[in-house]
Amino acid sequence: MHETLTGPPTNPHPEISDRALLLAGYDDREVVLLRGVHGSRLVVDRLVDGAADPRLVAHLTADEPDLNAIVVTDIYLADPGRRARPLADGDLVGPPLAGPQDEPIDPDPVLRDRHGIRFRLAPIITGGSHLPEFRWLREPPDGAAGPAECVSCRRVVGALEDYDPVRLLATAAIVGHRRDPAVSVATLGLELRRLGASPIILNRRLREAVVEASARRGVSLSAIALACGRVKYDARGRRSGETSWLARRVGLAGDDGARRPTPWVHTDVLGLIARNGLGVAPHEVELG
Repeated sequence: MHETLTGPPTNPHPEISDRALLLAGYDDREVVLLRGVHGSRLVVDRLVDGAADPRLVAHLTADEPDLNAIVVTDIYLADPGRRARPLADGDLVGPPLAGPQDEPIDPDPVLRDRHGIRFRLAPIITGGSHLPEFRWLREPPDGAAGPAECVSCRRVVGALEDYDPVRLLATAAIVGHRRDPAVSVATLGLELRRLGASPIILNRRLREAVVEASARRGVSLSAIALACGRVKYDARGRRSGETSWLARRVGLAGDDGARRPTPWVHTDVLGLIARNGLGVAPHEVELG
């Protein structure tokens, strides 16, 4: 569990320097807000003990409200992967997004799945609301005709089988329009938090591990299923693993042969297949 503030950052612990405002804490780590140069601020994840292992979560520009730090922290802590690069000395003395490694930002980025289906964020009117909401739109491939469909963050992640691009663009929209009175990002933020907190996660890396175990190590799907306790018997009473169960759970087969394989798996099932079937730690086959 983590503690998340619901108002502007404050300093509840006097022993923390004025340069480090506590945003949230979890396990043995804390997320703090540090001052940068020219009014910028840095959201940093670090160890409570000695402020070691600092990692940069976000670098806010001077014109962004402090509330954006809370939004970024909330989304970051809802993500089990919590990916943040190590804090560099240059981050404290340089402006946000500075450096030769930065690439131009596409003003209207479009994501595409393996079928060419396009996904993009756009402000639209939904549910009788008079205020446009930033939502994901699903559009036909380039050159194909058809209407756009409003879909959830989970739907986009499932189509791409990847969290990162969806989280990146959604977070940018939330931070950029949090205080915009002309558009709402409430639903988008709620969907993103639910995505990070859900026990139903992508199974792509698990599927890749199962395929690799079968193709490179000669471990049959039957043996993996049998190790997971999924047993079936043929007409002669011979015992084997229930490969259809395994294939459905890792996205190699649909439920009835006609449906598309699901890109999702429950964390409990992933853990069972990882530990018992593959002999690896669950986090090795989780896709954060």
